Amino acid sequence: MQLIEVNNSALEKAFIDFPHPLYKDYPNYIRPLDKDIAAVFDPKKNKFYQHGEAIRWMLKDEKGKYIGRVAAFYSSTTMNKDNDQPTGGMGFFECINDQEAAFKLFDACKDWLTDKGLEAMDGPINFGERDKWWGLLVEGHDRTANYENNYHPEYYQALFENYGFKIYFKQYTFGRYTFDPLSDLIHRRAEKILNTEGYRFETIDKKNLDKYTRDFTKVYNDAWQNFEGVASLSYEQAKSLMEQMKPIMDERLIFFGYYFDEPVAFYINLPEVNQIFRHMNGKWNIWQMIKFKYLQMRGVSKRVMGMVFGVATAHQGKGVESALIIEAGKNVINPDVHNYSELEMNWIGDFNPAMMHLAKNLGTKIVKTHHTYRLMFDPNKEVTRHPRLGFKKKAAAVTEDAK
Repeated sequence: MQLIEVNNSALEKAFIDFPHPLYKDYPNYIRPLDKDIAAVFDPKKNKFYQHGEAIRWMLKDEKGKYIGRVAAFYSSTTMNKDNDQPTGGMGFFECINDQEAAFKLFDACKDWLTDKGLEAMDGPINFGERDKWWGLLVEGHDRTANYENNYHPEYYQALFENYGFKIYFKQYTFGRYTFDPLSDLIHRRAEKILNTEGYRFETIDKKNLDKYTRDFTKVYNDAWQNFEGVASLSYEQAKSLMEQMKPIMDERLIFFGYYFDEPVAFYINLPEVNQIFRHMNGKWNIWQMIKFKYLQMRGVSKRVMGMVFGVATAHQGKGVESALIIEAGKNVINPDVHNYSELEMNWIGDFNPAMMHLAKNLGTKIVKTHHTYRLMFDPNKEVTRHPRLGFKKKAAAVTEDAK
């Protein structure tokens, strides 16, 4: 077998194209957009290159046929975060069902990171933020992947674990059928708030997006201020997020809560665009853009993605969470309003019990599980699981659903 560093345009194309024949017998696999994978390894587009490095390899068999690919990377700003040792990453692993080939790819990552002074590696992860390409799919192969989420063959789990990777944390995707009724418990919790003067809930108006961006920033920073590991959000960051979401926003699926006109809660859902991108075969040009708009208007996407949820600290534990869900349900859980038949939420780590409780109280169940693995380069060192997400200090209020 021959390991080849990706260092020219032909190999970059091979890196992007390689996985797709592997998945010919996986009907739930959706080819990612080529541009999205390429952007991860473009220093002009990926800010992680400002404080890190990445390398990619292709693997050929004795006949000269490509049989695998992988990337390794590290960031000086994240390699010591929550770690007892400097830790790098590996990802974008794809390989035939051959342990020798897989181990050769893993060895390449380990050796390169060792030379850079790293003592462990996580994988399969992204050279970037956790909201993209993070974790190995181990359960939920019967469901399609969401946009910029990983889908893998079942045999990958054995390849990782046989090499010595240990679970660092589990990632759960919660889901439900949108038209199923909400529980009586949520209705009871919501009733008091919905009958309290001052509270109101509304869907957004994209014409006033700047207003909702400011409201989102205020509530987000207040809601998460007491949690470890959650950075505050600037208005500029929130504006960038909103602008990215704007082209696919469905105003019926985004809700804000107010108390005497003061923003106190939000619940943001988006149409799941991978349901449309599956018709693009990885390409994105002017014709695909036109096709996307056409399929979007035709309602091809039947899945809603729950992106983010938050309630201001002073209003937590009062039932505002439930009231927001009930009000959102008038649109989301209503076949007369839309044709989205299922809801999935952004993955939640097993280190975040409060959000897992909230997800379950939405009437959801776990529909996908990903593993983020860690490999210690010193075999005598044990993997310590990801620290539990907790409070920076004793907060005055804890959400009712997390008690």
